[in-house]
Amino acid sequence: MFELARAASEAQTLPELAGLLRQLRRREARQQGETLLTYRQLAAKTGWSRGIIGEYFAGNILPPPERFDALIRLLGATPAEQGVLATARDRVEERRRRPNRDHATTGRAVVRARAGGPRPGATSPRFPVPRQLPPALPGFVGRAAQLAQLDAECARAVAPGDDGVASVTVMTLSGTAGVGKTTLAVNWAHRVADRFPDGQLYVDLRGFDSSGTVVTAVEAVRGFLEALEVPPERIPTHLPAQVGLYRSLLAGRRMLVLLDNARDADQVRHLLVGSQSCLVLVTSRNRLAGLIAAEGARPIGVDLLTTAEAWQLLARRLGPDRLAAEPQAVDEIIERCARLPLALAVLAARGAEKPTFPLATLAAELRAAPRPLDSFDGGDAGTDVQAVFSWSYRSLTPEAARLFRLFGCHPGPDIGFAAAASLAGLPRAQAPRLLAELAHAHLVTEHAPGRFGAHDLLRAYAAEQVERLEPAPARRAAIRRGLDHYLHTAHAAALLLQPGRDPVTLAAAAPGVVPEEITDHGQALAWFSVEYPVLLAAVAHARRAGFDGHAWQLAWTLVDFLQRRGRWPDLAVAQGNALAGARRAGDRPGQANAHRDLARVLSRLGRVDEAATNYRQALVIFAELGDHTGQARTHRAFGAMLDGLGRHAESLEQSERALALYRAAGHVSGEASARNAVGWAHAQLGQYEPALAHCQEALALLRTTGDRHGEANTWDSLGFINARLGDHRAAIRCFQRALGLYRRVSDRYDEADTLSRLGQSWQAVGDTAAAARTWRRALAILDDLGHPDAERVRDLLAGLPAGDAGHTGGG
Repeated sequence: MFELARAASEAQTLPELAGLLRQLRRREARQQGETLLTYRQLAAKTGWSRGIIGEYFAGNILPPPERFDALIRLLGATPAEQGVLATARDRVEERRRRPNRDHATTGRAVVRARAGGPRPGATSPRFPVPRQLPPALPGFVGRAAQLAQLDAECARAVAPGDDGVASVTVMTLSGTAGVGKTTLAVNWAHRVADRFPDGQLYVDLRGFDSSGTVVTAVEAVRGFLEALEVPPERIPTHLPAQVGLYRSLLAGRRMLVLLDNARDADQVRHLLVGSQSCLVLVTSRNRLAGLIAAEGARPIGVDLLTTAEAWQLLARRLGPDRLAAEPQAVDEIIERCARLPLALAVLAARGAEKPTFPLATLAAELRAAPRPLDSFDGGDAGTDVQAVFSWSYRSLTPEAARLFRLFGCHPGPDIGFAAAASLAGLPRAQAPRLLAELAHAHLVTEHAPGRFGAHDLLRAYAAEQVERLEPAPARRAAIRRGLDHYLHTAHAAALLLQPGRDPVTLAAAAPGVVPEEITDHGQALAWFSVEYPVLLAAVAHARRAGFDGHAWQLAWTLVDFLQRRGRWPDLAVAQGNALAGARRAGDRPGQANAHRDLARVLSRLGRVDEAATNYRQALVIFAELGDHTGQARTHRAFGAMLDGLGRHAESLEQSERALALYRAAGHVSGEASARNAVGWAHAQLGQYEPALAHCQEALALLRTTGDRHGEANTWDSLGFINARLGDHRAAIRCFQRALGLYRRVSDRYDEADTLSRLGQSWQAVGDTAAAARTWRRALAILDDLGHPDAERVRDLLAGLPAGDAGHTGGG
């Protein structure tokens, strides 16, 4: 013990001090008759990481005073040795600071009371406890998922795991302008303040501010040092020394540092803390990918409020009774505010100022505003939604800013790489980089891989910018490029989806358009599944912008896909827009196609008189044009509607007209479709011999065309005919062939229709359990489609024995 004390009195350097720690460790092991305490064991006893403990023993890092005291006590130092070793540690620290007096002590006493008694002149330690958090907003609501993530990471940071390593010491909250990042961060920080007894530091870095003046690292660090009561004369001159002092003061202390409104990763790097006992929370409109990659920050996204959370926010500000009295107005306000917290807060403030005004008045003001963002000015720059958006927009590169404002020429709701390139007239390879920049700034959101969208208020801001900064010819050219992209891609995909369709004659795509390359049925189906909401919006957008040819042609491309998905209301709206556009343009082929396709969907919706009128109008126009295949296709569809009405003789007449026209035109796939229709009509009339002949001939023709949907229809017809002839085993085989094909082409309604007939054949052969399973599958599809045929299938299930019917409820 004497030797160790003497060595300690002579120690001058960090390696010598580390040697004393190693000597203590060995001596403790000998005295206890055990092996050396491992770093893991020391970590478990202290809560420090194994890595940092190894650095202490290697002489690479000088332990902070309180850690050094704890470590030497743990290693069995006597009270006298503790005093000598503490003096040695302070001497080493002083020698390390001596080359640069800017690193001098802060004026607080560095001599601490030891277990062996205070050294002469020692003073009691005094650590300032800053409480810099701004007030928490009383109206804070929701954010359960983000709060749970913050709590979990905080728990791991302040209570490290078994290996003594805190999982994360930096977290980021990122999201679009006005989404409530600061509100969330401050409210959470107040909730967990007691976990950080040494204090909370806060700075608004003004990364996105109306003044354009950001807080520099020098300013922020100096502010923190002042909060830690470092005398001005003791604050170093240069930033590296300031950062070193800042981190030294926080070493071993349990503090929360909230860095609000950061512009980028570089702005906050100097403010990060080296101690794992501290937690840093950063908020930004940017993703701060550099912090995530280099510093291991844990990212947490802040999205728009849910509708329920938006209700809660308004209820906190306006009172639940006021909302309950006008629920429809509240729903409209929430929708027009795009569930953006800042916009909702501005509207709530306006409502609170006029407590006697109906909320319907506020909703009407929003509805009538010629420019949507004009309604969201809270009276200062921080609560003006348009101004807040502008601070993010101004941070973009010129190329990304142009792409963002061109979103004002896009129908929405989202966009992919090729469509974005077409919209801007850029090579496709440039689009991912620009969209990534917009996503980094949270001006768009990548909600699925390669799919980017923005909420309605950001889209309105983009529209204002494009109107202000782009001349009318440039705006019209961008609209044309976007519509051309969707039309040329959708046209190719529609022909792959239904090979028997006759193509539409399209105008050449504008320069700069980059259509998607779709080469097979599977790709076509996948593309429509993703893009159909955009295509529906594009039909209406084309009509509003005066691109009437695009309107009806885009609607034409959607017919088969939307019918197979049972989305008849969407298709009805699209075809209504298509017809209006074709009429305004005087486009007779467009009118004829729109009348026929509108009739098809009206018949599905039960509006049979309107459907019949549109079929007849289509036939008149196609006849005027001399378009025999157009007439044939219309007769074929008209016959299908009449069949559904039980008017089988009239259906047969229409189908035979279609067959004659297709045969005269040499249209093989059309002839196959019409033969199947003729065979089906004969079967409905009990004429099974000609029914079988026509359907079998249709099947032979279809095998040469690759029309899987037509094959499925024909196998279904053959199943029906065999069932009527009493051969239910053959019918089951035919229905199963049809189902496999319907699933391949994703025709859900016809799949359900065939399932209902298959169930009847299973019942006929005595397998009621199979019948029940089949009808339940049909019912699930029809309920999902909201189709009235669901009641018919439900009745079939109800007629089975109780043990077989099972659950017959909706969906």
